[in-house]
Amino acid sequence: MKADQVAKVLVVGAGTMGEQIALQCAGHGFAVVVLDSDAEALTRAQGQLAGLGSALAGDPAFAGADLVQAVAAITYESDPAKAAADVDIVSESVPEDPALKGAVFAELDRWCPERTVFASNTSSLLPSMYAEASGRPDRLAALHFHQPVWSANLVDVMPHPGTSPETIEILLGFAERIGQIPIRLHKESPGYVFNAMYNALNREAITLATNGVAGVEDIDRAWTTVMKTPRGPFGMLDFVGIDTAWHITQYWATATGDPQLLANAAWLKGYVDQGRTGVKAGKGFYDYTSGAD
Repeated sequence: MKADQVAKVLVVGAGTMGEQIALQCAGHGFAVVVLDSDAEALTRAQGQLAGLGSALAGDPAFAGADLVQAVAAITYESDPAKAAADVDIVSESVPEDPALKGAVFAELDRWCPERTVFASNTSSLLPSMYAEASGRPDRLAALHFHQPVWSANLVDVMPHPGTSPETIEILLGFAERIGQIPIRLHKESPGYVFNAMYNALNREAITLATNGVAGVEDIDRAWTTVMKTPRGPFGMLDFVGIDTAWHITQYWATATGDPQLLANAAWLKGYVDQGRTGVKAGKGFYDYTSGAD
């Protein structure tokens, strides 16, 4: 299979990133299936995508596309066997747990055609952590998106040592076809390119708050005042999702035993336990119920 032969994409995970990737692919002419084991998540994603399709109709990122119609054509499935039928690329966006990602890919390996390429939208893990578990390590690599996908249109293409050259070329070409600027990484590296820098900022901001050095608002104020940005690190994390930040921090805290990361994870968990996961929940570090951000 060549990049220009890719026609159907399976997006696994109906969360924020899965929704955005599905929209990006549908808006660029691809048939899209969204797979999630949670029926409520699928229903929620369908509503969110309909809203995004209307809101972004006419956006230059989707020039020439009938975005409302493209979104309406997206299908939703909870059965992996049905979802995998005749797909060319799988884009996975499940929580940051290598065992989970490996299990998801292993299940799809049973049902996907032989040609199907597996792409992982992991934001901090390395594809080699679950390449063998996937059942097709030569056809697996990281394809890491940034959000919002249509405007922060950069993707990291990161192979592991066993990724075939053909798979890399397919993903590079596919990324360009869906309006992304691909960056080809020459070796595995946690955090990829942008996220390696961004994660360092987040860690230091969370550490300052966890250790009681300053409050969330003042930490953000320090960043926005000096850097002249509309949001600080905590404001940006509200859009990423505090639950996502907690999953990443918890994984690396457990893997490394770093006491500061363990403390940071516990601090983030306090927000998650309250349901304050960010913009998607209406409340995170800040309150979005009034419509202000």
